[in-house]
Amino acid sequence: MKAIVVTDRAAGRAGMKLVDRPDPVPAINDVVVQVYASGFVGTELGWPSTWTDRVGRDRTPSIPGHEFAGVVKALGYGTTGLSVGQRVFGLTDWYRNGTLAEYVAAEARNLAPLPGDVDFAVGASLPISGLTAWQGLFDHGRLRAGQTVLAHGAAGAVGSIVTQLAREFGAYVVGTGRAADRQAALDFGANEFVDLDNEVLESVGGVDLVFDLIGGEIGKRSARLVRAGGTLVSVVGPSEARPTDGLAVDFVVESDRAQLGEIVQRVRDGRLRTHIARVVPFENAVAAFNRTERINGKTVIRIRP
Repeated sequence: MKAIVVTDRAAGRAGMKLVDRPDPVPAINDVVVQVYASGFVGTELGWPSTWTDRVGRDRTPSIPGHEFAGVVKALGYGTTGLSVGQRVFGLTDWYRNGTLAEYVAAEARNLAPLPGDVDFAVGASLPISGLTAWQGLFDHGRLRAGQTVLAHGAAGAVGSIVTQLAREFGAYVVGTGRAADRQAALDFGANEFVDLDNEVLESVGGVDLVFDLIGGEIGKRSARLVRAGGTLVSVVGPSEARPTDGLAVDFVVESDRAQLGEIVQRVRDGRLRTHIARVVPFENAVAAFNRTERINGKTVIRIRP
């Protein structure tokens, strides 16, 4: 099969290559999926799991990409809940070869059915962004109607879904980003917007939940805005500052079939829009990853037309 691999951590994206690799073989409780579309997160090349296995041994050449949509082609021993020919989407294990390939092996429990009226590219854009937003807001942030949410990066792939879900569940959302992101964040449902380059973050006053996708100085300043009993949720590592009288939670997104079902149903009925910035053919993927311009939104690679 054709796959994109990385072998040199120092080279970063410049070291990505499209090569021939052996087809994957399903393990117990696995499925092999023919990948139609794959998502890619730019920070993956900084994750230890891209380069080593769980005990620290080098596992390159490794195939990056961990979210995808496609069609089940084979079942491993003992696999239940999915069938050959079924459309699916979801996440692969961080320590296994990923989805920038024509085929991928994944645990069946990490995948969910993809309805026939949802495009594969849309399906591939949802798992990391959608599950991160869902778990940060509800599992870790304990969001309740009437609360105020500070959503950093509100026009991006994750932040736009944070904004939409928070509004659906009755929150008041203050989005942040660069000046050029203002209209997009408002279009995704933010009640107001703070331009982090030119406006004062502290002007928003107290909030019940901070969803931090930035970290650093912005994360520290955001912690001071959390009201008593509130929560700062981070997906960029442990916060450098904690709320005075609240919680600070950092987490790594996990696959959840039921949550994937909730997310894709919202896409189907129009309650949720995923922010796809561009869809790139597989043969152009390496060049697309190495472009220098800022892309606000998800890059999806269409593996199969």
